[in-house]
Order: sequence, then C-alpha cells, then structure tokens
Amino acid sequence: NMSILGLTIDYGPYGWLEDYDPDWTPNTTDAQGRRYRYAHQPQIAQWNLVALANALVPLVKEAEPLQRGIAVYVEEFQKSWHSMMAGKLGLSKYESETDDELVDSLLTLLQLAETDMTIFYRRLADIELGTREQPVALELAVVLNHLSEAHYVADEVTEEYQQALMDWMRSYQSRVLADDGFPADDSQRRQRMNAVNPKYVLRNYLAQLAIDACDKGDDSMVSELLDVLRRPYDDQPGKERFAEKRPEWARHRPGCSMLSCSS
Repeated sequence: NMSILGLTIDYGPYGWLEDYDPDWTPNTTDAQGRRYRYAHQPQIAQWNLVALANALVPLVKEAEPLQRGIAVYVEEFQKSWHSMMAGKLGLSKYESETDDELVDSLLTLLQLAETDMTIFYRRLADIELGTREQPVALELAVVLNHLSEAHYVADEVTEEYQQALMDWMRSYQSRVLADDGFPADDSQRRQRMNAVNPKYVLRNYLAQLAIDACDKGDDSMVSELLDVLRRPYDDQPGKERFAEKRPEWARHRPGCSMLSCSS
C-alpha cells in the first residue's frame, strides 16, 4: 500500500530481507502467489501508479501525460537502483556496459549459497584488491575467511560456489581497479563502501527478542537497539552481537520469519 507521496503506509506484515532471496515475502497469506515478493516490489509500485493514472483519466482527459509520468518512474527507478548498486560496490558510477553483467553475476552468486546481504557487502569492503599498478593476487582462502560470516549453510559453500565466487571477485577487482573515479587506496575504498553499507540493521529476530523482553516488562533491549541503529554505519565496540546474522533457531520462528496480517 502506497500513499500519494509514494510512501509505504502498511508496515504489517513486514520483514527485513537478510539472505538474498528474490522470491521472499514476509506475509504468510502471500506465501503461495508471492505477489508482493521482494523482487516484485518495483513492478508493484508501477502497478500502483497505473491504477492511480486510470483513476485520474476522467479528470485529466488525456492518457498521454499520465503515460509519460509512468515512464519517468521506470527511468528514475532504474537510475536510482544503478546508483545504489554502484555505491554498495564502491564504484564511482554505474557503467551499464560492464556493470550490468557484474551485478547480474553477483545476484546469481548470492543465491548459490544462502548469503546474508548486509554482512556480505560490509565484509566485501575488507578484502584487499591492491592498486592498478600492483593488484593483489586473490586467494580463495583469504576471500572465504572474509565472507564466511555471511554464509548461513556451510554445506552450500561447494566447489561450484567457490569457483563462481572467485570468478566474480576477479571481475570485481578488475572493474574497481579500472575505475578512473575511484580512490587508489584500499582503505579509502573501504571507507566509502562502509558509508553506504550498514553494519547494523533491524533484523527480524532482534526485533522479536526486544518484543519478548517487553512482554516480560523489560524494555532495555528496545532502548539499546535504538541507540545502536542511530549509527548503523559505525563500528560500535561492544555491540557486535547486533551485527550477527540470523541464528538458526529464528529461521522459522513466528515473528522472526513470516507474519500474518493479524500478527
């Protein structure tokens, strides 16, 4: 549900996408059709605009201006999404000629093994790539050491996945080091990436733990979560537990995975 300003006005049920799953929906009533699944959100917003345009036709008397408005949405969304992905990968700007394939390959990779998106992007910034003059020779053990915290199921990190990961990492390294607008220093790249890739997010299981504590009369976790989330991009010593991936016990627990509209 969207307001006339394009803002979400229905936060129940809602969920934080932890592992990259284009078909995920937080709504138990949407589990079969998955009409409102994560990957379908842009199309749903466009459908909402088409419905609004149809309602306005009797007032505007012309369809063409309304169609132009919908086309603007499509164009602006694509530009914004490209800009977002460039930022998350630490690129100075999005170059469709190279980055369409780079991003498509990444999104495929994230589905080969259940991968926590927040941790993946954050740890990706820590992998040293070197400079254009002296690129680092990427090693599987080093890459896996940095990214292992993002993997939910160790058995899914197969040889096939490892090969795909290293193929992508080498393509990513080449793209980064060829970026004329990119800092030549790994530490500067890390700083730029960490400024747009949060370390702390309101994970579903954390919210549920805070709710459980409140039910027992203890609201301290709510206050602590609020304090941490006010600075989501900053390293906060002593708060590392709030940056951990979803524990296995929360995989299917109500409130930590999916909700009904009456939850």
